Amino acid sequence: MPPRAARPPRCPRCNLAKHLCLCAEVPRVETRTRFLFLQHVMEVSKRSNTGGVAALALANAKLLVHGAMAGTFDLEVLSEPGTWLLYPDGPTAPPDAPAPRQLVVLDANWSQARRMTQRLPELRALPRLVLPPPEPGMLKLREPSHPAGMSTLDAVARAVALLEGPEAAAPLARLAALRVQRIADCGTLN
Repeated sequence: MPPRAARPPRCPRCNLAKHLCLCAEVPRVETRTRFLFLQHVMEVSKRSNTGGVAALALANAKLLVHGAMAGTFDLEVLSEPGTWLLYPDGPTAPPDAPAPRQLVVLDANWSQARRMTQRLPELRALPRLVLPPPEPGMLKLREPSHPAGMSTLDAVARAVALLEGPEAAAPLARLAALRVQRIADCGTLN
């Protein structure tokens, strides 16, 4: 059996192969809303992960790792007043509710995100920011397993557009499209 080809080295910041590195393209986006990323421990090393890049781009963001091997973090951060959860279903905030001051973003695949909401009662209690379904023709690397599915970076760009305006979201949307295009041109996530 022939040996497996060595994978090219990856960038430690954007997690893509060095020849696909997006670090020079990552914008610095200022928002009033604080973004709190709860990244599932299994997503940390995935080349397909986009939550880490979204957290790099947002000036007002914090990334916490969740999972058995990740250790623990203070769950009080989920109970701060004005905290909402970006999630495709569940109890939405009333239409006249003030905009969230903090938006929790689950950086995980669908089954991991569902388990996170089941295991953390603090998440279940949060009002939800539900995004409209993605537009047909939206650039993506794979078909999502959920009808409202999209990458974390795409979801964050759309949430920023709703909360902060389309101008604030435009650099994130460009970064998401650039990421998909570079990977598609190369044909690999390595």
